[in-house]
Amino acid sequence: MANRGLQEPRFDYYSHSPANLDLSDAEFPHVIEIYDFPPEFRMEDLLRVFCSYQKKGFDIKWIDDTHALGIFSSPIAAQDALSTKHLMVKTRPLSQATRAAKSKARSYAEFLQPAKERPETSAALARRLVTGALGVRSKQSKAEREAERQQLQAARERKRLEAKQREDAWEGRE
Repeated sequence: MANRGLQEPRFDYYSHSPANLDLSDAEFPHVIEIYDFPPEFRMEDLLRVFCSYQKKGFDIKWIDDTHALGIFSSPIAAQDALSTKHLMVKTRPLSQATRAAKSKARSYAEFLQPAKERPETSAALARRLVTGALGVRSKQSKAEREAERQQLQAARERKRLEAKQREDAWEGRE
């Protein structure tokens, strides 16, 4: 047998540098990094700090004990949160965030869509399904049923009107 020497590696893994995670402000304008808060903070504490944005839509994705991503309903709300000074937390745009925050934003891009308000709901369908499955009569009065039916009809009408307005806007009609 021939004496074989050490084989040279094909790839130099020691000189590998991770891909550049630069994020522009336009990529996720509705997301900011929340940082430098006490490690004892919990979700409720951060929600309390940003309570004025919860009605408009606000969500938090954790990075580690002292870093989180704040997801707002719009870039305007995110800019407003950046301009507001908070006592216990600091904020900065995602483009200036830590490497871990940028990495998390990249890997969870589909979950970082702007937060939206939950639509109005009604328990009518659930009530009808449950009472039907159990074979019992509903204890809801006729007036309550009628009020619920009118509420659903008004919601359908609002939805139809919004769709028509959208279509008219695209068609150039007023």
